[in-house]
Amino acid sequence: MKDLVGAMIFGQSGGPSSVINSSAAGVFIEALKHPDKITAVYGAAHGIKGILDEKFYDMGKEDIKELQLLKNTPSSALGSVRYKLKAAEVDDTDYKRLLEVFKKYNIRYFFYNGGNDSMDTCNKVSKYLQSVGYDCNVIGVPKTIDNDLWGTDHCPGYGSAAKYIATSIMELKLDATVYNTGMVCILEVMGRNAGWLTAAAQLATYKGLGADLIYLPETPFDIDEFVASVKKVCAANNDKCMVVVSEGIKTKEGKYVGEFVASSTDLFGHAQLGGVGAMLADIVKKETGIKVRAIEFSLLQRCAAHLASKTDVEEAFASGAYAVKAAIDGITDKMVILKRDETADGYVCAPALMDVALAANTEKKIPESWILPAGQGLTEEYVKYALPLIQGDSKAPLEDGLPRFAKLKKVFVK
Repeated sequence: MKDLVGAMIFGQSGGPSSVINSSAAGVFIEALKHPDKITAVYGAAHGIKGILDEKFYDMGKEDIKELQLLKNTPSSALGSVRYKLKAAEVDDTDYKRLLEVFKKYNIRYFFYNGGNDSMDTCNKVSKYLQSVGYDCNVIGVPKTIDNDLWGTDHCPGYGSAAKYIATSIMELKLDATVYNTGMVCILEVMGRNAGWLTAAAQLATYKGLGADLIYLPETPFDIDEFVASVKKVCAANNDKCMVVVSEGIKTKEGKYVGEFVASSTDLFGHAQLGGVGAMLADIVKKETGIKVRAIEFSLLQRCAAHLASKTDVEEAFASGAYAVKAAIDGITDKMVILKRDETADGYVCAPALMDVALAANTEKKIPESWILPAGQGLTEEYVKYALPLIQGDSKAPLEDGLPRFAKLKKVFVK
């Protein structure tokens, strides 16, 4: 769909990250450079829901300095959402409303920033607009600290989260071993079906300050074997042991261990996991009598912009800008991916495009060949993959010793 002239709208969806706003900055700053094609630049309040509710901001009224500060501002500046569109053939109410809003504001470019479920939304909107003959170029912008979007070498947000997790484990390792008495530390990391975040613990091991045991969702978790492994480490290490466990570990029957303590589901119907570390800590305490601490990294791992990877920040920004360039060139129905050149001398990675349908609701897991048995961690292949993603330092400027994050006016479009 070439030569489209009209407004653009950008939305953020799903869990935030420390660099999701860097992608937003890339989209907005690039879009504002093309007034001949993009007549207005809008930001949806709370993702797709903001469009349905006709609540979005005029990003053209923002100061360019504040848009630039978005690069180092964590969380979702426009507000996020977890809202799943039904298939149009089942219920097209939302789609008709989207079309109504798009026509009213002459929206001809739609960018959606998120993970698996968000790419499903992007795909559904794109296909519906095509089916009714409404010209609009739709591009998905990848985001997820879980790093589980299929088709891209890695996802913006992962490198910074991995850097935070590895650094925190190194710091905790030093702290947890300071006394001459025993202690077991069980660290719970996010990750439902893919263990990329938990795998970042291996980077701490690479630096000699890692965990003794690492458990990922990709391999079955046996509580009896787990307790036996903890006891073995404690026996050889003066009753000290550090364990890193994914919130999404599963039994051999495929049941989430965390579901034994989960009491609710999110808006996509997923069990609200969390608390698996505390549950395992109780078991270890009863079985060993050793002091146990359970530490849940929780939201900290996705909002720690003070430890953001420069590589991650710059790639997130480039992904947003690339999406806009592709759309004004007439490309639609795609998702931006990051493509690593495996033949290059050193780390070389650049944005490219893939059909958005391929990423919708499709998860990428850690290769089995990278996972060592019995919680022993990961192979050197993972370290080689992940190390380039955590390089460099990029953070907000300081005012009075504290970060100066973006302050948007958020002027609603009328």
